[in-house]
Amino acid sequence: MALPHDPQPTDGPALASSHPTPTPCHWFSHIAAALDPRSAPRFALLLLGVLLATGRRTVTAWLRAARITEQFRPAYTTVAAVGRCTEHLAARLLYLVLQPLLADTDRILLGIDDTPTQRYGPHVQGAGLHHNPTPGPSGAAFVYGHSWVVLGWLARHPRWGTIALPLLARLYVRAKTLPRIPEAQRPVFRTKLELAVQLIRWMVTWLGFWGKPFWVVADGAFAKRAFLQPTQAAGVTVVSRLRKDAALCSLPGPRPPGKRGRPRIYGEERIDLAKRAGQRRGWQSGTFDLYGKPTVKQYKTFQAMWRPAGGAIRVVLVREADHWVAFFCTDPEATVADILESVAARFSLETAFRDVKQVVGAGEQQVRKLRTNVGAFHLCLWGYTLTEAWAWEQPSEHWGDRSASPWDDPSRRPSHADKRRAWRREMLREEIRTVLETGPRNENFTTVAERLLDLAA
Repeated sequence: MALPHDPQPTDGPALASSHPTPTPCHWFSHIAAALDPRSAPRFALLLLGVLLATGRRTVTAWLRAARITEQFRPAYTTVAAVGRCTEHLAARLLYLVLQPLLADTDRILLGIDDTPTQRYGPHVQGAGLHHNPTPGPSGAAFVYGHSWVVLGWLARHPRWGTIALPLLARLYVRAKTLPRIPEAQRPVFRTKLELAVQLIRWMVTWLGFWGKPFWVVADGAFAKRAFLQPTQAAGVTVVSRLRKDAALCSLPGPRPPGKRGRPRIYGEERIDLAKRAGQRRGWQSGTFDLYGKPTVKQYKTFQAMWRPAGGAIRVVLVREADHWVAFFCTDPEATVADILESVAARFSLETAFRDVKQVVGAGEQQVRKLRTNVGAFHLCLWGYTLTEAWAWEQPSEHWGDRSASPWDDPSRRPSHADKRRAWRREMLREEIRTVLETGPRNENFTTVAERLLDLAA
């Protein structure tokens, strides 16, 4: 059975699936409309397979979960087609799924960061050695695989705090790795900063009509001229970490009377962050909503001129127990609360990366071609985002039944794995309900079906 409202593929019989889909799964069909009509039904079924697959989440595991059997070769072609149309598919996800949920937001807060996915084999196109941000117990400084620059919408949930919703990614391929890719499939070399600017411009293009301010929070590695100035030119405010040895200077003073020539752009006084942080005077204390709870921080704030940003910035120094850190915002009138809360919200993107890899299985797909790898990674990203969107308006009672785990805290924030299991349970319940409605209603059979459902999901 094909998904509801899906066009039938024109190159063969309809793809088989034993999983009837609830109303939210119609999102799959609407997003798939950006593809060719022959690939759209397979894309919708692949998303279903991403959510239902267990064990090692390879593409074949997706196909088994979605009951794609005889037509498995065209399904692999669909994964590659997704890699060629990521922008259009992400735009439909943005418009049809996320925009209605987040229409009341006052500010569009975006997150930009890079993350690697480990791969093996010399024939995997685009794979190479990259810096490992999470060395783990082994302490490996580098990881062999793909490196992705990811754009996420950092949306604030009324009960659960900030949740990152990944939308679009760009595969970063090192210049020395490009010659290994066949010329017909070889992308143009772009640095991570250039890829990040492309992602920001894409978001502004599709949501600029809202008329709401855009803010982006990024890791300190992106706080460079090649990222800051094009992003500001697009009308986006940047928040990031500031190097402790940043070459800051004071704001330009008024022009002396009678002096001719252009007014100064940068002040004459050099600002040393280490000296300012080392002075005991001037520290203030404030309470901010960081990481889901009120947190007291000691800080100093001032305006300064910084050449990589092309003008004035707002600097915030934060004193911790045994060190200090510096943050900045390209809007010199920004408040300390806005800056620190944006920096704290970026952590949700790191959490999303962890769940996309460990729960959804990004990087486990055993595919070699460049476009197929891009398509597989985006299917994992969108599977994560669609799960979070489905759970966005679910009542709190939906997550409160943890009677089978008395050691668990029923009031805690549900994890992504909890939401994924709940959505899979809803899909399987719909399938069992459909079976029960076709035959006699038996309470004992319903109880057994619910028990099987618990074991399956």
